[in-house]
Amino acid sequence: MFDLPLPNQSGPRPNGPTVAPDPSLPFALTRVHRTPAALMSGTAAPVVVERFATLADAMQGAFELAEDNGPDAAPQLLAILDCDQRLVLAGAASHGAVAWCHPVANALEARAVVTEAVQLRAQAGRAIDWHEPELAQRLRHRADLLDARLVDPLWRAFAARALQIAA
Repeated sequence: MFDLPLPNQSGPRPNGPTVAPDPSLPFALTRVHRTPAALMSGTAAPVVVERFATLADAMQGAFELAEDNGPDAAPQLLAILDCDQRLVLAGAASHGAVAWCHPVANALEARAVVTEAVQLRAQAGRAIDWHEPELAQRLRHRADLLDARLVDPLWRAFAARALQIAA
């Protein structure tokens, strides 16, 4: 989900001024584009919200974005990507906070996470067949949160340490 190419579009931050991200900055804070048409076509690529010089700044930007959304907004998935579009860190923003997903530790754990996410998406498909759209949405969200743990191997240890420091 987070390994799709980034579109060259940047939008205004919610409830804030228009920000023209500096493409030379190495960390991109993105959010997943979740319109029904994008989901059905398979083009639900992340949209760059803002770019930052450091991971700490990008994490702070994610918290500010979560606060701008307000406590009643639906949860949205945010991801921080590096300049080569590798997943550095991801989490769910809701209620004015960000719950970062702890990165997988190794390839074996990554395979288990992918397997579980695939199973959840299959269950979501069956829930739609059973006319249970709320259940399907919850299952897809859980699968997305699992996908958010699939941090690029280059960043796994660094992201895990950043989360330890932030805690």
